Amino acid sequence: MLNGKKVLLTAGPTYEPIDPVRFIGNHSTGKMGFALAECFAREGAEVTLVSGPVNLKATHPGIKTVSVTTADQMFAEVQKYAAEADIWVFAAAVADYKPKQAADLKIKKDTDSFSIELVKNVDIAATLGKQKRPDQFAVGFALETNNELAHAQQKLQKKNLNMVILNSLQDAGAGFKHDTNKITIVEPDKITNFELKAKTEVAEDIVRKIKERIYA
Repeated sequence: MLNGKKVLLTAGPTYEPIDPVRFIGNHSTGKMGFALAECFAREGAEVTLVSGPVNLKATHPGIKTVSVTTADQMFAEVQKYAAEADIWVFAAAVADYKPKQAADLKIKKDTDSFSIELVKNVDIAATLGKQKRPDQFAVGFALETNNELAHAQQKLQKKNLNMVILNSLQDAGAGFKHDTNKITIVEPDKITNFELKAKTEVAEDIVRKIKERIYA
């Protein structure tokens, strides 16, 4: 059980506004993150779930949901809870870039083409990784399309994570828009492969591995 533990969890996409009606986003549904939140709460943890725009609702009374839209908003909320959390899980699909300047009015279709200048969003996991204490356990997600394991191992080191949950879009039924997922759990000293499962079962596998590590 995780009684007395505080979990900070991010989930869903972020939407980065182009103008009042358009945005840059991705296909994340938040299902994996919400399944994790429910699983952590069932284990007795106190969960703060910072979620981007999704059509989901957490049901367990041990989950506090904080709704955000943009990466900057998600980062601001995560910063409020990071120091007191024992476990960080970065399951959100945060947009890597945002428009440098969002238009105040709807952009009209006046020309055959137009350009949007993009700037990097804050890397939430990497930024918090610099502040992480030895007694805190941090988990990141990596959704890859090529050189999957190498990218996950780089992320493990660069972001000061204890564990990376690797998904490959090459695997049928994994990643966005599915109720199933196929993961590989990457740790500094171990790689564990799992079969395709329902996301609720995947959440149980992830939480079980985290428990094994923090209580080792």
